[in-house]
Amino acid sequence: MKADTDMLQQLNQDFVRSVEFSDVRRFNEILADDFLNSNPDGSLVDRAGFLEQIARPARVSELEAHDVRIRILGDVAIIHARTTYKKTDGGTGAGRYTDVWARRKCQWLCVSAHVTRGD
Repeated sequence: MKADTDMLQQLNQDFVRSVEFSDVRRFNEILADDFLNSNPDGSLVDRAGFLEQIARPARVSELEAHDVRIRILGDVAIIHARTTYKKTDGGTGAGRYTDVWARRKCQWLCVSAHVTRGD
């Protein structure tokens, strides 16, 4: 269980860093083929749509995850966290996210993400 928790903590850090730095390559490695993302505006995008979004320069910097909670339920894990970031206008923002990970072929892959922002 500790090995899974450690791995999921690292994957969570990779996910957050990859959002901030538009790291499509890393997302190609950690997203499941059937991945879906709920955006803050309420839209739902599939893996290809999410990768298109990520490829554009990020509109936030200094993105940090706080109060990260990892729950492992067999071959599924749910990660909840709060975020803070700096916006392009210099102001600050905050939000929350929930990511769902599934163990597939001995590897954890993100199958779903849901992002909210309280700008």
